[in-house]
Amino acid sequence: MAATASVGRASALEPYDGVRPDAAWREEVLRLAERRNAVILAHNYQLPEIQDIAHHTGDSLALSRIAADSDADTIVFCGVHFMAETAKILSPTKTVLIPDERAGCSLADSITAEDLRAWKAEHPGAVVVSYVNTTAEVKAETDVCCTSSNAVDVVRSIPADREVLFCPDQFLGAHVKRETGRENLHVWAGECHVHAGINGPELAEKAAANPDADLFIHPECGCATSALYLAGEGTVPQDRVKILSTGDMVKAARGTSARTVLVATEVGMLHQLRRAAPEIDFRAVNDRAACRYMKMITPAALLRALREGRDEVHVDPDVAERARGAVQRMIAIGQPGGGE
Repeated sequence: MAATASVGRASALEPYDGVRPDAAWREEVLRLAERRNAVILAHNYQLPEIQDIAHHTGDSLALSRIAADSDADTIVFCGVHFMAETAKILSPTKTVLIPDERAGCSLADSITAEDLRAWKAEHPGAVVVSYVNTTAEVKAETDVCCTSSNAVDVVRSIPADREVLFCPDQFLGAHVKRETGRENLHVWAGECHVHAGINGPELAEKAAANPDADLFIHPECGCATSALYLAGEGTVPQDRVKILSTGDMVKAARGTSARTVLVATEVGMLHQLRRAAPEIDFRAVNDRAACRYMKMITPAALLRALREGRDEVHVDPDVAERARGAVQRMIAIGQPGGGE
């Protein structure tokens, strides 16, 4: 399967899909992983049980790079489809499995390679910067990729007189434009439906109720601008507003002096934050901000993938080579840090 599965094809699944994540399940998963010489990767938004059994947990790009450097023959990526594609792009000779190939992504699906080619034709000579949350085909049409933590640095590395096409996330693009002051930056109007639903009014309400809390805000969130506005008007001290990728949230959790932290991102992130700093009260700005596609990777699905070797992810070799170039050009600019 070379393209990201459409999120519209996803069906609702029970949390454990008939399999309870007990000690026997854990023993069987680890036994099968060892037999396949497989490394299990779990994104920060996965179910807690999946995060806890994974060999590595984190953001998708960091996980893909870890897997590429490992001696594993098989990568089992517990995340959404574009993430497993990225792992295949960076590890073309390894087998990559995703426990449920239907796990798509509304953000990645908001732009296609055809869309990007048409946009490029309207702006000849522009430099295309694509967020890693894109399909392999879109990465193949990209000059340089970026993560949420290095997007500003990537855009700043481009000569000031060159137009920049930034895709697909409009909120991350707005953050980059705000930080760089760049007028020749054009932003695609895509969004993650989960992050877009975390809005300014509920952030303001939670911040007012927790005046001493730090705010950890993912730049994909619809409330990122509101957080900066609250800081600008003095409602929240500026040093308490932190616009962070998922990877950087974990680092910030270990360094904060706050007793309470309000977190604006997908709720699966709370599990890693609480593990990193159990003494801190981490609270979701929107406790309904759960990605149903991330949660499609159930204990049953992970067990099935390891038993049956499904669902395997394939990327056309030519597409993969061109996409790999966009990722490598990002790495050459500087270490990407946290991904999503």
